[in-house]
Amino acid sequence: MPRRATLRDVALRAGVAIRTVSNVVNGYAPVAEHTRARVQAAIDELDYQPNLLARSLKQGRSHIIALVVPELDVAYFAELARMVIAEAATRGYTVIIEQTDGDGQQERELLMQNPRALPFDGVILSPVAISHADLANRASAVPLVLIGERVYDGTLDHVSIDNITAAREATDHLLALGRRRIAAIGDQPYDTGETAQLRTLGYRQAHANASLAVDESLVIRTARFHRGEGASAMEQLLALPKPPDAVFCYSDLLALGALRVALSHGVRVPEDIAIVGFDDIEDGRYSTPTLTTVAPDKAEIARRAVERVIARIESTDTRDPQEIRASHRLVVRETTVGAQPSAVGAESSALGAAKDARAPKAPRRRATPVSTQQH
Repeated sequence: MPRRATLRDVALRAGVAIRTVSNVVNGYAPVAEHTRARVQAAIDELDYQPNLLARSLKQGRSHIIALVVPELDVAYFAELARMVIAEAATRGYTVIIEQTDGDGQQERELLMQNPRALPFDGVILSPVAISHADLANRASAVPLVLIGERVYDGTLDHVSIDNITAAREATDHLLALGRRRIAAIGDQPYDTGETAQLRTLGYRQAHANASLAVDESLVIRTARFHRGEGASAMEQLLALPKPPDAVFCYSDLLALGALRVALSHGVRVPEDIAIVGFDDIEDGRYSTPTLTTVAPDKAEIARRAVERVIARIESTDTRDPQEIRASHRLVVRETTVGAQPSAVGAESSALGAAKDARAPKAPRRRATPVSTQQH
């Protein structure tokens, strides 16, 4: 059996010091790009594999990060988890995943555990029910980075997007299309509903900027951002004496549920009701019609969260906690502008699509109900 390559072998092949190879492998210190490339070439040629057990024993670390999310069967978190795992792997870390189901007690128990009893070095947490006080009183000293849109007091690293701006842009898009009775599905006016509250604020800001009053009967609350709640909300909206001509949903799952009900009632989308979602999950790219949505940069969220937690684990960054805003964009598809003749199913920019869609709409009418497939 051939002998496994060592750090010394890689150093000799690359013509650098062993410490330099270690810095490249572990990401401990900046290394000149041409030197890094030479070391990486030697690693590839020798098929060098770090001895993770020896490294863990030497450093007193497991090189494991815990990713804690509310619901693994929600597509947004599943897609984000895949990106966190990939990002951590490039830095020599493994990820384990824990689901809390949004239960405050489970989130608090995680914070109160003795750090010596934990099998991981750091935590990336998407909280739902814990409070500022829970975070301030946590017993564990394990590095913790928050993701998601709950608003905290700056005592921990936090990676999020600008929900208010994103929601305002989604509503502005519908207003630019000439829609005036715009419903909102997903409001959550209670302590743990900060994400929804921020999106409602952006929705209201867009109306205020357009000097348009919000019809409160069009703002529908939901307990969660699931398909079933979206379907129920759309049933409620269609039962109104004057239904909406557009709907902004606070998640793609809500939007897909709402879309299904609209089509089952013979409502044309987008001719009668335009629909916008939030999250840009894969399902929305293949729904019929395809779903216009706000797309948070999940890859950036994953990268920045992993960077922050590893920086805290390895003490390479001793700055005060960072509030990091990841980017987002509006992806315009068929549920707001219909199939585009030049490229059916293709995504267009929000600005261009809105401009093209300013032409007067055809008179609204109810289509004959037809059998449709579930999405």
